Amino acid sequence: MTERTPPGFRVLGIRGNYRSDHSELVTEFYEPVLESATEYSRAVGYFSSTSLSAITDGLSAFVERGGHIRLIASPRLTQDDVRDIERGYAFREVVERAVVAELDEVHDPHEFSALGVAGSLIARGALDIQLAYVQRGDRIGIYHEKIGFFKDASNDVIAMSGSANETYMGLLANFETVEVYRSWIDADSARAARIVEHFEALWGDSTPGLCVIPFPVAAKERLLQISESPPMDVGPTQEAAPMLRPPTDVTIRPYQREAVRAWLEARGRGILKMATGTGKTKTALFAAAQVMRTHRDKEQPLLVLILAPFQHLVDQWISEVADFGVQALGIYESSERWLPLAQRQLDAARLGERDVVAFVATNASFSLPRFQALIKSIQMPFMLIADEAHNLGSPRYARLLPSGATYRMALSATPERWFDEWGTEALLEYFGPVVFELGLGEAIEMGALCRYYYKPRLVELTVEETQFYNSISAQFAALLAAGEDLEDPDSSLGLLLRRRAGVLGHAEGKLPLLRSDIQARRSLWSQLIYCAEGHRPIADDPDPADEQSQIERVVRMVGVDLGFSVHPYTSETPRATRRGLLRRFTAERDLKFLAAMRCLDEGVDIPDARVAYLLASSSNPRQFIQRRGRILRPAPGKTHAEILDYLAYPSASDEEDPRVERSLMRRELQRAAEFARLSDNYADTLEVLRPLKERYDLTDL
Repeated sequence: MTERTPPGFRVLGIRGNYRSDHSELVTEFYEPVLESATEYSRAVGYFSSTSLSAITDGLSAFVERGGHIRLIASPRLTQDDVRDIERGYAFREVVERAVVAELDEVHDPHEFSALGVAGSLIARGALDIQLAYVQRGDRIGIYHEKIGFFKDASNDVIAMSGSANETYMGLLANFETVEVYRSWIDADSARAARIVEHFEALWGDSTPGLCVIPFPVAAKERLLQISESPPMDVGPTQEAAPMLRPPTDVTIRPYQREAVRAWLEARGRGILKMATGTGKTKTALFAAAQVMRTHRDKEQPLLVLILAPFQHLVDQWISEVADFGVQALGIYESSERWLPLAQRQLDAARLGERDVVAFVATNASFSLPRFQALIKSIQMPFMLIADEAHNLGSPRYARLLPSGATYRMALSATPERWFDEWGTEALLEYFGPVVFELGLGEAIEMGALCRYYYKPRLVELTVEETQFYNSISAQFAALLAAGEDLEDPDSSLGLLLRRRAGVLGHAEGKLPLLRSDIQARRSLWSQLIYCAEGHRPIADDPDPADEQSQIERVVRMVGVDLGFSVHPYTSETPRATRRGLLRRFTAERDLKFLAAMRCLDEGVDIPDARVAYLLASSSNPRQFIQRRGRILRPAPGKTHAEILDYLAYPSASDEEDPRVERSLMRRELQRAAEFARLSDNYADTLEVLRPLKERYDLTDL
C-alpha cells in the first residue's frame, strides 16, 4: 500500500498575516503547515520546550514522515552567568552549566513531559538545537530575532517573521502577530528567500556579530534521560506560564470595581482607604491583574511586589495570590532561601518566559540590603502594593520605598499615622492621595460588613488602683506644666501615658465581669478576647516581671475555671501553631475562644468570629478600628456580631479633680461613642455611658 503524500503548501490557503485578534496561531497556522512540511527551521529570541506540547498533533505527523526541526535560540543566562563570562570563564562551560541546572530544576509535570518530547525528538534525530548570542568585546548580548521557515516535499517555502516566541505564552496566550511570505507568490518570494538565507547563515555560524554554538552535550544527555523517565504525577491542571486572573468563583463587587477605576484614573498611584474587612486584598489583586494584561499586550513582564508588616500576613497574601493563578515568592527569613529563587524568576521574566513575577515581603525583609539591591537592579515595570501601609511611614521604611515603582497602591483603613505628621506626609508623597474611601458605616449598609451590637461595660478602679493612677496623673501634670512634649510618644509624658493606660487596661474589676459575660454566652462559638499588653503595673514596681499577665489569667479562668476550649494567640506563638489555631477556631470548630494580645490587630482573616471582648485598647484609634473590623467580616449564617468593651475609670475621692482626667477619659469615651454610633443598639449605649460623660463633663460626645 502506497503511503499517502501530504498535500503541499499551495492548497492550504495560508494567509500573509496572522494576528491574535482574528487568528489562532496554533490551529490556523502551525498545525496545518507542519502537517504538510518536511523541514521546520526556526530562530527565536528564547526557546521553551513547552511550546512543543502546544503543537503535538502537528509534530506527531511531521516526525512520522521523517520531518526535521532546526531551532536556534538564545541560552537562558542569569546575571551571575553573564558576570562569570565577563570575568573570563569559558562561554560554553557557563552555558552548559546553566542549561543543565535549569533542566534539573523542572518540577512541574507538564513541563517535564514537554522536555521528554524534546528529548525523544533529539534521540530520533528529528530535532537539532543551536544557541546564539551577541558578543561585543567582553560584553554578552541576547539574540532576539524571530524568523523561521517551513519546506514541503516540492521545496516550496513558507517563511515568517513576527512577535511570537517559541514559548507557550508566545504561541497561545499572548497577543501576537506573524507576517508570512510564500515562495510561490511573486510579491513574497524575495522576502521568503532572504529569510532562508539569513537562517542558513545563522546555522552555519557565519553571521557577523553573532556567535552560534551547538546545544551542550550534557544538556542533550539530560533531555534524553528525561525522555526515558516515568512521567511525574500530574496534579491539577496548571498553566505553563503564570497569569494573574480572578478566580472563576469570585465576582468583583461594585465598590471594588470603583476603587480600581479610581486608582487607574490616578495613573496607578494612590491610597485605598477601606474599612477593615471590605476586601482590600482582592481589590488590589483585581487592579494588578488589569495592569498585567496591559503590559502583556506590550510584551512586557510585570513584577508585583507586595509588602506586609508580619510573616503571617505574607502567608495570607501568598494564598490569595495563588487563588489568582500565580505562585508568589515569600521574602522573609534567610536570604539564602529566597534570593536565588527571586533572581531565577526575574531572569525568566526578562527572557520572556513569565508575564508576571510576584514577591510578598515583610517590611523588615524589604528593608534588608540584599533585597534593596535586588529591587534596584530591576529593569521591568513593577507594581508596589503596601498592605497596612501606615506601617511604612516610619523613617526606617519611608526612605527605602523604591523610586522605580511604576505603580503604587497603599492599603489601609487608617493611613494617617498617629502623632506622626512627617510619616503621614511621607506616605502621601510616595503613594499619592487617597483616591478611594469606603467607611465602616457605608460598608455595613451595603452588606460588605455585618451589623453589630455594642455593649460598653463600666469598671471602677479599686481604691489602691485609683491611688496609683492618681499619682501617675500628678507626675503627668507636673511634666506637662514644665513644657514636656506631649506629641512625642517616646518622651517621659508618653511613658506616663502608657503606664496610666496600663492601670486602666489591667483593672482588677474587669475579670469578674468578663467571667459573667462569658457564662451568659456559653453556647456561642468563635469568641475573641483581646487582652492588655504586658503586666499589671503596681506602685512599687511599674513593670513587675513576676506578675502574672492578664492573658495568662484569662486563659486560666476560661479554660480551667469555666472549662471552655481556649488558647492564647500572641507574637510568641509560632507561625505554624497560629495557622493550626485559626483552623481549629474556624473550620474545625473545636476551639471556642482565642485570647489575643495585639497579634490579631492587623490583617488576620477570621470571619467566623462573632463575639469580641475588649479588655483593653490603646488610645491609638487604629487599634480599635482594626479590632472592630476584625469581628465584622461576613460569614455564612452570621447576621450580627457583638462587641463588649470594658471601660475602666478611677473611683471617686475627695482628692481627685475630674477635670485632671478629662483629656484621657475624652479619648476613651470618643472611642466608645465611635463604636456606639454605628451599632444597632445605639440608644442603649447612650444610657450606659451617660453617667461617665456627666462626671467628666463630656456630654458633647
